[in-house]
Amino acid sequence: MVVPSLKLQDLIEEIRGARTQAQEREVIQKECAHIRASFRDGDPMLRHQQLAKLLYVHMLGYPAHFGQMECLKLIASSRFTDKRVGYLGAMLLLDERHDAHLLITNSIKNDLSQGIQPVQGLALCTLSTMGSAEMCRDLATEVEKLLLQPSPYVRKKAILTAVHMIRKVPELSNVFLPPCAKLLHERHHGKAVGLPILCFRSVDKRIENWTGTPAYRRRVAHIHRHTRSRLLPLAPPFTSPTLTPGILLGTVTLITELCERSPEALRHFRKVVPQLAQILQTLVTTGYSTEHSISGVNDPFLQVQILHLLRILGRNHEESSETMNDLLAQVATNTDTSRNAGNAVLFETVLTIMDIRSTAGLRVLAVNILGRFLHNSDRNIRYVALTSLLRLVQSDHSAVQRHRPTVVECLQETDASLSRRALELSLALVNGSNVRAMMQELQAFLESCPPDLRADCASGILLAAERFAPTKRWHIDTILHVLTTAGTHVRDDAVANLTQLIGGAQELHAYSVRRLYNALAEDISQQPLVQVAAWCIGEYGDLLLEGNFEEIEPLQVEEEEVLALLEKVLQSHMSLPATRGYALTALMKLSTRLRGDNNRIRQVVSIYGSCLDMELQQRAVEYDTLFRKYDHMRAAILEKMPLVERGGPQVDEEAKERKEAAQLSEVAPAPTESQASQLLDLLDLLDGASGNAQHPPLLDPSPGGALVHLLDLPCAPPPPAPIPDLKVFEREGVQLNLSFIRSPENPALLLIIITATNSSESDVTHFICQAAVPKSLQLQLQAPSGNTVPARGGLPITQLFRILNPNKAPLRLKLRLTYNHFGQSVQEIFEVNNLPVESWQ
Repeated sequence: MVVPSLKLQDLIEEIRGARTQAQEREVIQKECAHIRASFRDGDPMLRHQQLAKLLYVHMLGYPAHFGQMECLKLIASSRFTDKRVGYLGAMLLLDERHDAHLLITNSIKNDLSQGIQPVQGLALCTLSTMGSAEMCRDLATEVEKLLLQPSPYVRKKAILTAVHMIRKVPELSNVFLPPCAKLLHERHHGKAVGLPILCFRSVDKRIENWTGTPAYRRRVAHIHRHTRSRLLPLAPPFTSPTLTPGILLGTVTLITELCERSPEALRHFRKVVPQLAQILQTLVTTGYSTEHSISGVNDPFLQVQILHLLRILGRNHEESSETMNDLLAQVATNTDTSRNAGNAVLFETVLTIMDIRSTAGLRVLAVNILGRFLHNSDRNIRYVALTSLLRLVQSDHSAVQRHRPTVVECLQETDASLSRRALELSLALVNGSNVRAMMQELQAFLESCPPDLRADCASGILLAAERFAPTKRWHIDTILHVLTTAGTHVRDDAVANLTQLIGGAQELHAYSVRRLYNALAEDISQQPLVQVAAWCIGEYGDLLLEGNFEEIEPLQVEEEEVLALLEKVLQSHMSLPATRGYALTALMKLSTRLRGDNNRIRQVVSIYGSCLDMELQQRAVEYDTLFRKYDHMRAAILEKMPLVERGGPQVDEEAKERKEAAQLSEVAPAPTESQASQLLDLLDLLDGASGNAQHPPLLDPSPGGALVHLLDLPCAPPPPAPIPDLKVFEREGVQLNLSFIRSPENPALLLIIITATNSSESDVTHFICQAAVPKSLQLQLQAPSGNTVPARGGLPITQLFRILNPNKAPLRLKLRLTYNHFGQSVQEIFEVNNLPVESWQ
């Protein structure tokens, strides 16, 4: 005999009446026991009522997995009330992780072919919610038949189910390609339909929510705990009016998915660009319609989706772009911007103009629209405008430059995301003509910006000053201001760059040492500033003491003051070990530049001979030895440092050495088997062969080479033909090229030199390139030359790959790139299948 259980209404009231969470759990556990007993021995005609209570329990966040098989039984029932709750339970309780979801495939197929519209709608909603790839392949034909059904109700749901199938199984594109052209002639796009969901009705209002999401369960639980109205289940299925669009909107979404996943579909639908343009023009020019309009904008959802599809169809296609130009200009000028719906349409129009091959005037119009967005009171709209202008600044720099004052004003935004985007755009707008004005604005922002932006702002100012500095004196003043304001936040190379700049400007040595001395006397807490000042005083301290340079208020500096200031730096608890090293070296150099007695300097040096820091102690001991044993050589050893020019012979020699090292056939020992297998597993390699396959030794010489060496023949084998370079990646100025070298001694060995360049306005940092090959080959990765690719065509990063291909199998590479660019983390995984034949044959 089945123990009587509560009705759904009584269960809701009892749960809401629980005073503590423990009482609530006790009520639910007791009722779940009754539900289990009812499933086992109860009346099959009342099974749907028990499952409805279980679904309510599931929405509250409690386990309800034991009701999965009951969902299958209710779906197979012939009663509509059973099917409705069964399908809803399948959407909530089943997903691809449970093998039980495959058991409803036949039931869905039967319901789709019955011709009963409510049942077909339930089956389609369930399939679009939890249909796996296997179910999509089995039921694609059934859904394709329903796409052209006369009932709009069924067609809407069939279209959205087709979208889900394309996302799950892209190879099904050919199945849904023919009906889409017919569906484009549909004019039913006003009323929205939705998935049937389990809702509850209160005395004073109706609660509507999405199903199956954690947010849904939390919201229902919140309403259940914090409202006092009586909840009753609705008898008929209810639909949310915001979940799915009409037929035309669904068709455009389906075509968009097809074009994004199938090149054949993309070529096919480029023929319908005029038809899409006509639909969009009709929406723009049609007057206000209560049924279709939102805030006076005629069906903005459909307009945005059509613009998105036009952007895909017009990308890198001249003819399609030319067809859209006039239409996009009309949309941009006729859309109302007083409401958010109009702004959404305008923003999508701007994105379309940016992506297609539009005219120059149209791109200027798009930039002006984004400029108007910067004056909007909505912070989200301003953020979108700044982000879009940052993408446009490289291709349309002059057009974006017109809105520079507004961008600079956005630096003072209280919202951190807005000020960060405004900072990135402001740095991108700096050029030779506005560098002085922009640097004043950015330096003022640096003084008051939040701490989390100070490092990016300081680095951006230093890079812009290095590139566009009008004079060396202005450049030195700018760097000194940054070091004084945010010295602890500057990049590691700021000290080296400034010392190199000062060393190369001989006419500014006196000016620089005076500026740095004054800055050091005021503040010794900024470590990079202290290091530069100590270096400069040590090199040019004699000029500081002369005081014969033009200043508004010349100040005579005594030797004792200079020595006391450096000793203060050495004794300060804020000084880093590296800073103390700079100060100690500066004192030592002043021993050859000052005219007074060096006993004070010798005493300080001898004190640090017993310092706990090993580096500082070594310097002090060496300097003390100079005083005691090699005093006659001290002046020659401590001469001024010679100038090292950037980009000079040394840099060229280093680049030449790296190139020669990349071409050598000798390599370091191969990585261990465990490391190699981890990399292969990480990238999910191209072949499915066992990971335990034995690889040939990497440096095994060819038989021909051994024979030549044995006979000591005077002639060497002919060198292999040169292999053309290959560009495999390009995004936002970051480019990756492959160069190939075949070893004459071992034809099975291929050297691939990876070269990463950066032509954008922002540095690429934390650059990592990983590779994988089929398991019949052997790959060895050498360490890259660095992990930062400087902006604007700086020194590239190179990395050597060594591939052993003894069987001359077709070569394929799988590359994974990770780096930070424009403040965002980027990860790209792609295959290179078009390698030259000469690289592996």
